[in-house]
Amino acid sequence: MSRPLRIEYVGAWYHVMNRGCNRCKIFLSHKHYQTFLDLFVEITTLFAVEIHAYCLMNNHYHLLLRTPRSNLSRIMRHLDGVYTQRFNRLSKRDGPLLRGRYKALLIEAESYLLQVSRYIHLNPVAKNNIIKLEDYKWSSYLAYIIMTPKI
Repeated sequence: MSRPLRIEYVGAWYHVMNRGCNRCKIFLSHKHYQTFLDLFVEITTLFAVEIHAYCLMNNHYHLLLRTPRSNLSRIMRHLDGVYTQRFNRLSKRDGPLLRGRYKALLIEAESYLLQVSRYIHLNPVAKNNIIKLEDYKWSSYLAYIIMTPKI
């Protein structure tokens, strides 16, 4: 049985997430996190995607995206595929990193955007017992509260 097609259209909003194979870590060091963030520059340039929120956890990630060109599949193929290649090169390993197809929830009501953003930014609190969100540097939360990240 084939997988259902993704719903893609101009200006669509998505909550996108993916996990490591068997929930393994996909970010092992500062360099891995930075490599993933560097890919944001690539995908925004190549595909005109708008990244409105993100949170990178050690074994998964969450993104809030808007696709002005109706090209989510191409964006995610590039992001997940190139990150896996770069992760493998950095870690001197090979094979799959992510557990497979990313999950993308279409956000149809603009009123839901704030809830998705809140969920994404609160992920470190729920998963890592982080007390201050501004101390977690692998999310877009700092940009929302207009602070300079502590690196």
